[in-house]
Amino acid sequence: MTSFLQAEPSSTHLLTQFLMGTSMLMLVLGFVTFAILAERKVMGYMQLRHGPNRVGGRFGLLQTVADILKLLTKEDTRPKLADKPLFILAPVIAFTPAFMVLAVIPFTDAFHFSDIGVGLLYYIAISGVSTIGIVTAGWASNNKYALMGGMRSAAQMISYEIPLVMSVIGVVLLTGSLNLIDIVEAQQHIAFILIQPIGFIVFVIAANAELNRTPFDLPEAESELVAGYHVEYSGFRWAFFMLSEYVYLFAMASLVTVLFLGGWNAIPGLGFIPDAFWFIGKFMLMMFFFIWIRVSLPRIRVDQLMEFGWKVLLPVALANIFLTAMLKQLF
Repeated sequence: MTSFLQAEPSSTHLLTQFLMGTSMLMLVLGFVTFAILAERKVMGYMQLRHGPNRVGGRFGLLQTVADILKLLTKEDTRPKLADKPLFILAPVIAFTPAFMVLAVIPFTDAFHFSDIGVGLLYYIAISGVSTIGIVTAGWASNNKYALMGGMRSAAQMISYEIPLVMSVIGVVLLTGSLNLIDIVEAQQHIAFILIQPIGFIVFVIAANAELNRTPFDLPEAESELVAGYHVEYSGFRWAFFMLSEYVYLFAMASLVTVLFLGGWNAIPGLGFIPDAFWFIGKFMLMMFFFIWIRVSLPRIRVDQLMEFGWKVLLPVALANIFLTAMLKQLF
């Protein structure tokens, strides 16, 4: 009986976990506000659009706040014949996995929520649940265009999740572990981006498609009749879908930092800089890179999107696995 009681988590431990989770939620929400502002500023400078660099008070800080207030005060409309329970639940299903995957991201050696042996597998498995939320939103809206948009978005996410998973197998082969902390520690001397450049390129492209960002944001294309699966959503429920995309952007940039950029590991000779600064610096570099891609590349057609995923990315990812296994066996 004594050992059983000792095995139970104490109230202090539960309170600590709750406070850490709440703090992480506040941090992520603050990041979303900052990311929207940063994206507008960077895109404004790159595309020579002066509006985003001048609107919204000093430095444009008030523009994002105004957008959030607008979404919170908008009327929450719902189609008369929609499936009410599923219509309400779909944004939650889409958002919750985006926040759950952050539990296994090791930001520094000391700051991480959980250290499980299959952290990478957990991330991939949980992130796939968002597809259910997207299909549910299209189905529950009782709108044929929303359903078609939901099915196509699901097809896109499932198709590009396969090369996404294949691209990290090279990292797993080199590390011999699915634990994200072990993967970071394996990069103390050299980052995997230098050993796995093909895997890195495939991963970033597939991640961009998973995030529904340009050039893969087909629901936002001018040629589309409606905005895809969330066409019937408004106000705060619509904001949940947008919030999940930016939280996934946070999670995906963090995962790239962990898998390919060495996480919190310092450049040799600069070890005096704290670990957190190294992680933040690499994370911000990936954020800028994702924004740069969005600004620079044109949107592709749906047939090009599917062909590129199955005929280009998947064979390249499989070739990278074969090459990595062969090199590891030889050297």
